[in-house]
Amino acid sequence: MTEDTERHAAKMAKKKAARDKIMATKTGEKGLIIVHSGKGKGKSTAGFGMIFRCIAHDMQCAVVQFIKGGMSTGERDLIETRFSNICAFHTMGEGFTWETQDKTRDIEMAQAAWAKAKDLIRDPANRMVLLDEINIALRYDYIDIAEVVAFLETEKPEMTHVVLTGRNAKEELIEIADLVTEMELVKHPFRSGVKAQQGVEF
Repeated sequence: MTEDTERHAAKMAKKKAARDKIMATKTGEKGLIIVHSGKGKGKSTAGFGMIFRCIAHDMQCAVVQFIKGGMSTGERDLIETRFSNICAFHTMGEGFTWETQDKTRDIEMAQAAWAKAKDLIRDPANRMVLLDEINIALRYDYIDIAEVVAFLETEKPEMTHVVLTGRNAKEELIEIADLVTEMELVKHPFRSGVKAQQGVEF
C-alpha cells in the first residue's frame, strides 16, 4: 500500500466505525407519512419507485391518482397488466383543473378519490398507499386538509406507509410527515419547447 491508500483506508475505517455506532441506535420501525412536493419533476416518479419496491418485496400496496385522468401511463399499464394481484390501482381524476374546467365535478372526483384512499389506508393488508397528486386537490381546498391530517394521525394503521405527492404541499401536512422531500426545479425541457415524452413523463 502507498501512503495515500493507507491514509484513505484509515480514514474510511474511522468513518465506518462512526457510522456503525449511529446505525446501532436506529432500531425502530413504523409506517411513515411521506411527502414529495416542490416545483421540480420527479414527485410521482419517486412515489412509484417506492410502490415498485413494495411489489418487489411481495408487499401489498395501492395507488390512488387524484388528478391525472384516463391517459395511458407506463406505471399504470405495468401495474394493471402484471401486478394487479398485489397492487390496486385507482385513477380517480379526470385531468388537470385547466382541462376539466368544471370545479364542481373536480371537487366531487377529489372527494371520491379521498374516500377510496381512506378505505385502502384503513386496510392493514396494504403496506403502502400512494396518493398521487393529492397535494393539488388539497391546494384548491377540494379536500379539507384538517380532515386529511386528522385521519392520518388517528386512523392510519401503525405499520402502513402513506405517500402523498404534488406541488405546494400544505404546511399542516408537512408538519405531521415523517419524511418530506422538496423537488427543486433547476432546468426543464418544456421551457425549451420539448413536450412530455413517453418513458420520461408517462
